Amino acid sequence: MELLEVHGVSKRYRDFQLEDIDFVLPKGYIMGYVGRNGAGKSTTLNLIMNLCKCTAGSIWVDGFSCEEDEARYKEQIGYIGDEFYYSLYFTVKNIREILQNFYPTFDRGRFDELIAQWQLPEKTEFKDFSRGMRVKLMFASVLARETKLLILDEATNGLDPVVRAEVLRLLQDYIADGEHSVLFSTHILSDLEQIADYIFFIDEGKKVLFGAKDELLENYVLVKGERQDVTPALAEEMIGIIDQAYGFEALMESGRAALLARDFLCEKPTIDAIVLHYIQDKTQSGKERAV
Repeated sequence: MELLEVHGVSKRYRDFQLEDIDFVLPKGYIMGYVGRNGAGKSTTLNLIMNLCKCTAGSIWVDGFSCEEDEARYKEQIGYIGDEFYYSLYFTVKNIREILQNFYPTFDRGRFDELIAQWQLPEKTEFKDFSRGMRVKLMFASVLARETKLLILDEATNGLDPVVRAEVLRLLQDYIADGEHSVLFSTHILSDLEQIADYIFFIDEGKKVLFGAKDELLENYVLVKGERQDVTPALAEEMIGIIDQAYGFEALMESGRAALLARDFLCEKPTIDAIVLHYIQDKTQSGKERAV
């Protein structure tokens, strides 16, 4: 069953348009939502959280739209972003009291358990927390509630590898019961390589690619070789050719790889490489490629 449904969602601003975004996220899965700065990622997340209204389309979380029952809709969503929304002068005690009064499903015992597990100081002001400590406090705040959908917007930026690995384990634990899901917007695509089940790639407000991560990785090959060996016909099959000091690198659909001669080296791409070459292709051609 789908936990998050986004159907034909558009948002028009004076200088930007999010256009016909459509995807579903089943229960028990993690989706990576990726793209360049200004591509429309945060706009999409804000629409899902009902911080702004869609120009067109509809959004459902666990079968409810915000128009039907706003309180129930929002109660199901937990959010952790790149910026922290607590006062710099709050302590853990202050935050506990606020959450307890604000959220009906807040579980103080679970919150205290996480605070103790991560050894977060009770009396230290938030401004004196390290970035890793702040992120852990934000996770404690969310995981102590009965949310169904966790939305992360660049939440792992600036974290050291140890804390990032711990966060990724938390996300896998969160979805382990098959009733929760995560929508994870990040520029650190290696994180998504480890834990994402689906990838949605957006650019200039439009969908570029969407599918199961493993299928996307199987659908493409990374091609390397000498630039002079690339015929015009072969270049048409390649996505985002990048010239390098010792040859070139490009992306190609796996089903078309039979066109390559033995002079070319084919490798399995990463999600990072797929995104990079599609952006390069768009920059080179000035138009969208049909996918």
